[in-house]
This record gives sequence, structure tokens and C-alpha cells, in this order.
Amino acid sequence: MKQFLLVFLGGGFGSILRYYISKNLNAYYSNFYLGTFLVNIIGCLLIGLLIGLTLKNNYISENQTLLLATGFCGGFTTFSTFALESNILLKESTLFQTSLYMGLSVAIGILAISLGLWICKML
Repeated sequence: MKQFLLVFLGGGFGSILRYYISKNLNAYYSNFYLGTFLVNIIGCLLIGLLIGLTLKNNYISENQTLLLATGFCGGFTTFSTFALESNILLKESTLFQTSLYMGLSVAIGILAISLGLWICKML
């Protein structure tokens, strides 16, 4: 139960911060989501640092990883998780499988959004 609470708390803080940054920075450019872009890149950097510290010398405990990487970074941006998993695939799989995962994730994600919008339009 403690693990779920750590993920919940981290995710809540990450989501609030993502909303604040995006709300304030996305308004600066009409054709580029600066806040979302920065959140995604910062989230990738943070999850890389957190996982790197954990792998290097167990500097971060399992509970801290749940709070910060799974919770905070997951709430801050799911893109960081996608990027981490893609990096793992690059190391553990073939370039084809990695490209397939990445390409399908982006393409089908965009198609799923389009489908959802279309369904709502038809209702």
C-alpha cells in the first residue's frame, strides 16, 4: 500500500507542475507548445538521472524511485517513460524492433486521438 501512495503523491506533484509550466509557457507561441516540449525534455533528463543513479550504485532506494521516477516523472510526463523504454529497447533489442515500437507508438497514438475526436464529432 505504501508503494501506491508514493506513486500517487509523486504523480500528483508532477501533474500539477506540468500543468503550471504548460499553462504559462504554451501561450508564448501559437504554433509550438514550448511548455509541453520543455516538460517532456526535462522529464526525460530527470528519469535518466534517477535511473542512472539507481543503476550506478543503488544511490536511490526502491521507494525513492517509485516516488520520483514512476510517480513524479510519470505524472510530469509520460513521454519520459516512453523515451526510457525506447532506450532500453535500443540496448536489449534490435534496431528494427525499437523502431517498430517507437514508430507505432507515435503513429497509433496520433491515430487514436484522431479516432476519439472523430467519434465525438459523430455523436
